[in-house]
Amino acid sequence: MNPDDIKYHRDHAWVRAEGKTATIGISDFAQQQLGDIVYVDLPEVETEVDADSELSEIESTKATSPVVSPVSGTVMEVNEDLADSPEIINEDPYGNGWLVVVEMSDPSELNDLMSKSEYEKFLKEEEGK
Repeated sequence: MNPDDIKYHRDHAWVRAEGKTATIGISDFAQQQLGDIVYVDLPEVETEVDADSELSEIESTKATSPVVSPVSGTVMEVNEDLADSPEIINEDPYGNGWLVVVEMSDPSELNDLMSKSEYEKFLKEEEGK
Protein backbone atom coordinates (compact mmCIF):
# COMPACT_ATOMS: atom_id res chain seq x y z
CA MET A 1 0.00 0.00 0.00
CA ASN A 2 1.49 3.34 -1.04
CA PRO A 3 1.19 6.01 1.67
CA ASP A 4 -0.49 9.35 0.89
CA ASP A 5 1.98 11.59 2.73
CA ILE A 6 4.97 10.99 0.48
CA LYS A 7 6.11 11.92 -3.03
CA TYR A 8 7.41 9.44 -5.57
CA HIS A 9 10.22 9.58 -8.14
CA ARG A 10 9.86 7.82 -11.52
CA ASP A 11 12.78 5.55 -10.52
CA HIS A 12 10.72 4.24 -7.56
CA ALA A 13 12.30 6.20 -4.72
CA TRP A 14 10.06 8.02 -2.25
CA VAL A 15 10.42 11.17 -0.13
CA ARG A 16 8.68 12.12 3.09
CA ALA A 17 9.43 15.82 3.58
CA GLU A 18 9.19 17.84 6.78
CA GLY A 19 10.37 21.39 6.23
CA LYS A 20 13.80 21.14 4.58
CA THR A 21 14.33 17.57 5.80
CA ALA A 22 13.59 14.66 3.48
CA THR A 23 13.54 11.00 4.44
CA ILE A 24 14.18 8.82 1.37
CA GLY A 25 13.53 5.15 0.66
CA ILE A 26 12.40 2.84 -2.12
CA SER A 27 8.80 2.04 -2.96
CA ASP A 28 6.99 -1.18 -2.22
CA PHE A 29 6.94 -1.81 -5.98
CA ALA A 30 10.75 -1.48 -6.13
CA GLN A 31 11.38 -3.87 -3.24
CA GLN A 32 9.01 -6.41 -4.81
CA GLN A 33 10.86 -6.16 -8.13
CA LEU A 34 14.23 -6.61 -6.42
CA GLY A 35 13.21 -9.62 -4.36
CA ASP A 36 15.15 -10.52 -1.22
CA ILE A 37 17.51 -7.65 -0.41
CA VAL A 38 20.88 -8.83 0.87
CA TYR A 39 23.03 -5.66 0.95
CA VAL A 40 22.63 -1.88 0.88
CA ASP A 41 25.50 0.47 0.00
CA LEU A 42 24.59 3.77 1.66
CA PRO A 43 26.38 7.12 1.22
CA GLU A 44 28.43 8.70 4.00
CA VAL A 45 26.88 11.39 6.19
CA GLU A 46 27.74 14.86 4.79
CA THR A 47 27.67 13.54 1.18
CA GLU A 48 26.18 16.03 -1.27
CA VAL A 49 23.54 14.45 -3.53
CA ASP A 50 21.81 15.77 -6.63
CA ALA A 51 18.28 15.02 -7.72
CA ASP A 52 18.22 12.29 -10.38
CA SER A 53 21.73 11.07 -9.51
CA GLU A 54 22.71 7.81 -7.80
CA LEU A 55 22.23 7.91 -4.04
CA SER A 56 23.03 4.31 -3.13
CA GLU A 57 22.96 0.76 -4.42
CA ILE A 58 20.78 -2.11 -3.30
CA GLU A 59 21.81 -5.68 -3.90
CA SER A 60 19.25 -8.46 -3.95
CA THR A 61 19.30 -12.13 -4.79
CA LYS A 62 18.19 -11.08 -8.31
CA ALA A 63 20.23 -7.97 -9.15
CA THR A 64 22.15 -4.90 -8.03
CA SER A 65 20.16 -1.75 -8.57
CA PRO A 66 20.98 1.94 -8.09
CA VAL A 67 18.73 4.10 -5.94
CA VAL A 68 18.25 7.52 -7.56
CA SER A 69 17.88 10.50 -5.25
CA PRO A 70 14.58 12.28 -5.75
CA VAL A 71 15.94 15.56 -4.30
CA SER A 72 19.22 17.48 -3.95
CA GLY A 73 20.89 18.17 -0.64
CA THR A 74 23.26 16.89 2.04
CA VAL A 75 22.96 13.49 3.69
CA MET A 76 22.36 14.10 7.40
CA GLU A 77 21.66 10.55 8.54
CA VAL A 78 21.82 7.00 7.17
CA ASN A 79 19.81 4.01 8.36
CA GLU A 80 22.54 2.05 10.18
CA ASP A 81 20.13 -0.83 10.87
CA LEU A 82 20.27 -1.77 7.19
CA ALA A 83 23.95 -2.81 7.46
CA ASP A 84 23.02 -5.86 9.55
CA SER A 85 19.41 -6.26 8.42
CA PRO A 86 18.90 -5.11 4.80
CA GLU A 87 15.73 -7.23 4.64
CA ILE A 88 13.99 -4.49 6.67
CA ILE A 89 13.48 -2.77 3.29
CA ASN A 90 11.45 -5.77 2.09
CA GLU A 91 9.45 -5.90 5.32
CA ASP A 92 8.74 -2.19 5.83
CA PRO A 93 9.78 -0.05 2.82
CA TYR A 94 7.87 3.07 4.00
CA GLY A 95 8.75 2.79 7.69
CA ASN A 96 11.83 1.19 9.24
CA GLY A 97 13.25 0.47 5.77
CA TRP A 98 14.08 4.11 5.01
CA LEU A 99 17.56 4.70 3.55
CA VAL A 100 18.75 8.24 4.31
CA VAL A 101 17.68 11.61 5.63
CA VAL A 102 18.72 14.56 3.46
CA GLU A 103 18.65 18.29 4.18
CA MET A 104 17.22 19.57 0.91
CA SER A 105 19.03 22.39 -0.84
CA ASP A 106 15.99 23.12 -3.02
CA PRO A 107 12.64 22.00 -1.53
CA SER A 108 10.87 23.16 -4.71
CA GLU A 109 12.20 19.96 -6.35
CA LEU A 110 9.38 18.19 -4.50
CA ASN A 111 7.01 19.77 -7.04
CA ASP A 112 8.62 17.63 -9.76
CA LEU A 113 7.70 14.39 -7.97
CA MET A 114 4.50 12.34 -8.18
CA SER A 115 1.66 12.10 -5.69
CA LYS A 116 0.37 8.69 -4.64
CA SER A 117 -2.35 8.67 -7.32
CA GLU A 118 0.08 9.87 -10.02
CA TYR A 119 2.57 7.18 -9.02
CA GLU A 120 -0.06 4.44 -9.09
CA LYS A 121 -1.13 5.60 -12.57
CA PHE A 122 2.55 5.61 -13.62
CA LEU A 123 2.95 2.00 -12.39
CA LYS A 124 -0.10 0.91 -14.40
CA GLU A 125 1.34 2.58 -17.51
CA GLU A 126 4.72 0.89 -16.93
CA GLU A 127 3.05 -2.53 -16.60
CA GLY A 128 1.28 -1.93 -19.91
CA LYS A 129 4.57 -1.47 -21.81
